[in-house]
Amino acid sequence: MRLTALFFLASLALSAHAAPDGIVKAYPAEQVAPDTWVITGPLGEPSVENQGFMNNPAWIIAGDQVVVIDPGSSVQAGRMVVKAIQKATGLPVTAVYNTHVHGDHWLGNQAILEAWPKAVLIAHPDMIARARAGEAESWVILMSNLTQGYTDGTRAAIPTLATTDGMVTKHGNRSFKIHSSNDAHSKTDIMIEVDNGVLFTGDNVLNQRVARMDDGTFTGNIKAIDRAIALAVKVVVPGHGSPGSPAMLKAQRDYFQTLFDAVKEEYDAGKSDFEMKPSVVKKLAAYQNWHGFDTAVGKQIGLAVLEIEQQ
Repeated sequence: MRLTALFFLASLALSAHAAPDGIVKAYPAEQVAPDTWVITGPLGEPSVENQGFMNNPAWIIAGDQVVVIDPGSSVQAGRMVVKAIQKATGLPVTAVYNTHVHGDHWLGNQAILEAWPKAVLIAHPDMIARARAGEAESWVILMSNLTQGYTDGTRAAIPTLATTDGMVTKHGNRSFKIHSSNDAHSKTDIMIEVDNGVLFTGDNVLNQRVARMDDGTFTGNIKAIDRAIALAVKVVVPGHGSPGSPAMLKAQRDYFQTLFDAVKEEYDAGKSDFEMKPSVVKKLAAYQNWHGFDTAVGKQIGLAVLEIEQQ
């Protein structure tokens, strides 16, 4: 009886980390514009509880084909996206755009190729180079560690087609324009403007969530958002957080600008990062309800100081 009970408890523990069909639990797909659907992921960090899934995969039906943006953080998340696409349409996926090098957005490529082997994977040239140089495998390992093995079996399907800034590509009956930068959120970022008025920002813009800025620059991210604000788009799909109006572009820009200006003022007054934190946090009062603010703001202040010192 004791062994049976222990076996039962062990089985329950394993079931928390792995699904029998190798697929993340289903999240609803929302139509945000003509021919455009988004699955909005939860706001937390990758974990056992969310099965490592927390970005915003999307797809656009472009006439006789489908284009996917950021299919998720693992083969298991990607299979959830594939299942949702197949439920919505019988058309094939012909192209996948990955917005940047961080694997929580693109390790789902593997599942897309399982279902549609001829799909072309597209990304910033520096994303491709860095993924090949080892960041892809680092993200595979990180996702496994954060989910206690749930994402095991994921392999990095690295994009092969590189974008250029301003590139316009026709897929079916839709045009996709690339707005790229090399000094924003990850230094490998593209934003994708679709001709139906939708802008996919990747992690250059999040909706009420504090961004991880370890790999980017605040000044570069602000410049990228300024470009986005100048576009005549109707719907913005952020890297994390709910899709919405272009107002979120200004909200993200204002957060970065307020933080960077406050840090610069305190730095010029001779204060260290920990000495300036109370004053900077006070100036960011409007953003303190954003997800991750309390845990991330101190690190962001330190990163802003480093950026100022390098200018």
